[in-house]
Amino acid sequence: MSMLTAFGKLPTLNSATILLVGTNEVFQQQLAKTILKEKQDLQINIHVTTSLPLPEERDHIRPRIDLIVFTINMQSKYSFKDVEASLVHVDANFFLGKVCFLATGAGRMNRISVDMNAVWKLADLYCSPVLFCELECENIRIATAQRLLRMLQICAGHVPGISALSFSSLMKSSVDDSSLMA
Repeated sequence: MSMLTAFGKLPTLNSATILLVGTNEVFQQQLAKTILKEKQDLQINIHVTTSLPLPEERDHIRPRIDLIVFTINMQSKYSFKDVEASLVHVDANFFLGKVCFLATGAGRMNRISVDMNAVWKLADLYCSPVLFCELECENIRIATAQRLLRMLQICAGHVPGISALSFSSLMKSSVDDSSLMA
């Protein structure tokens, strides 16, 4: 079992890879299918796992991972704890704009078992943005897939003039600014 490194492999031309990490495999598979349905000029590779570390790489088969999305089910404390445990297996360089947290199930306040502040603190600790969504709803899943695709394009270096770090900083500052306005 090894740590995921952000810059351990060279990028592949016209290709990008996203890693979805989370305990709800059904929603991850639905999100992956939705991402792949979107029209793209890139070849998109999606890997899904319930937790990290990933098994040892054999013969360098695993592609470079451009974006890691940690999915937290707000209705499951186990989901949150599993994401926390997985984070230690990620190289610090990934947290320079190549990680985001996807919080699902926050719309049903009566079922939430994960404190919203805990998710914000985790994202703040790892300098990564948080996206809130309901993956059960197809329209929201499509919008989330489109947003993740745009982030993936930036993280893979396929958007001229924008780096993953600058984009992540913009996302975090817009969240910080909106909380000041409230």
